[in-house]
Amino acid sequence: MNDSGQQAAGAAGPKRKDARRNQQILLDAAASVFVASGVEAPVRDIAARAGVGVGTIYRHFPTRADLIVAVYRHQVDACAEAGPALLASRESPYEALAQWIDRFVDFLVTKHGLAGALQSDNAGFDGLHAYFLDRLVPVCGQLLDAAADRGEIRPGFGGLELMRGVGNLCIGADSDPRYDARRMVALLIAGLRRT
Repeated sequence: MNDSGQQAAGAAGPKRKDARRNQQILLDAAASVFVASGVEAPVRDIAARAGVGVGTIYRHFPTRADLIVAVYRHQVDACAEAGPALLASRESPYEALAQWIDRFVDFLVTKHGLAGALQSDNAGFDGLHAYFLDRLVPVCGQLLDAAADRGEIRPGFGGLELMRGVGNLCIGADSDPRYDARRMVALLIAGLRRT
């Protein structure tokens, strides 16, 4: 992909794949820096972590808001894609559900300033909450249904209901080092099991 975003004729496949991989590296680096230093971290820190120049970041993400939106969507997508992969690779749907919820907790408790930035009046952030729900609620519902169908949990729980419960248990995890959100969420997930 050249600087203008155009693709060379006849080389669409490899260029497109490389561009996606490079963007993935940038987003992973930005997410790591945001976790460590918050969303106001210098762009040069993100560039250094990604192994690119600052200009490369600005070429892909002209504003900080563009970068924040892209990181948020990237993290939501990674969490959404993990659900079916866990379901296919684990012996039990309950195990897949528990591991996916653990990943969801990681997403919730490591946003470090992302939530505050998303609450601003920046128009670029409109629709991100709906994106979050549209991508993650069906995945959580699929995992719950699979575990209920197997008889591992009690039926009747919805994805949104469980995600809200987990989210509520994660509130305050970043402001009180004595509070162990993961432990509380593990108790909630254990409570779904059939006895």
